[in-house]
Amino acid sequence: MKINRLLFVTKFEELGFDAVQSLLSLTKASLNHIVFINVIERDRFAMSRVGYRKDEEIRLREAANIRFIDWAETLFERGMEVGVYIVVGNLVTEVNKAAQKEESDLIVIGRSHKGVLEHLYSGSDVTELLRRTAIPVLVYKHLSETAISIEKPFERPLLAMDWSPASMKAVAYLKELKEVVKEIRIVHVASEKDLKGSSAMAIQKTRKETRKRLEEICTVFETEGIKAREHVYIGDPDEEIEKAARDCQATMIVLGSSAKTAWVEKWLGSTPQKFAEKSIYPTLLIPPEKK
Repeated sequence: MKINRLLFVTKFEELGFDAVQSLLSLTKASLNHIVFINVIERDRFAMSRVGYRKDEEIRLREAANIRFIDWAETLFERGMEVGVYIVVGNLVTEVNKAAQKEESDLIVIGRSHKGVLEHLYSGSDVTELLRRTAIPVLVYKHLSETAISIEKPFERPLLAMDWSPASMKAVAYLKELKEVVKEIRIVHVASEKDLKGSSAMAIQKTRKETRKRLEEICTVFETEGIKAREHVYIGDPDEEIEKAARDCQATMIVLGSSAKTAWVEKWLGSTPQKFAEKSIYPTLLIPPEKK
């Protein structure tokens, strides 16, 4: 599960070349090919009263092409292979098509800026993309959006562990990045509801059993030469994972993505979705294998 090929989704105003540069540490592992994609969504130039504005489409295409030529020249100098897509259509559909065609190992995308009602009725682009792909998705937060330093986002990841198939897939994914990851913290958040009414002895037993399982995951990473340490937090996962990231000075949060249905995802949300949209940390979402 090496990261050889990366698909970088940009609208330019959200993710620029500074984000690309911060990901180049992955070349120490196996990254050698970056594909850029700019999806021009039709509402940018399709005006209901005047009809299809071909001139605006051409302008947007040329503007994107100029940006990508500049970015590609810099990467060529570093010995990287570069590909470019500038397409008109639906963002999620076009990104998914490009990712499959390019056999991408990682998709990098900015957080969604849809409004509350848009999220409620259509869901976020990130959520929809995760439902359609088995490829990990890194939701990158623009440097101006966060007070933390994310110059090397893969350096100190925090892995939120629940032993689901997706989180176990995250373990396999991260251990291939031993040349990039300096230290990994692994956290499991126990629910207060599950512990309520239990005796002190039972709570301690649960805590010890959980820590033992986390230590086994730590051993997997340490065998690969990656320093690892386990943590157990108690409370709401949405709050405790973010707290753990601050406590551990993490550079990224890694979670297995939800397998909820589209209806549940839209109306009730999920921890991965909330982190993708609201956390100040870059969030790497690992989807379960598609059946």
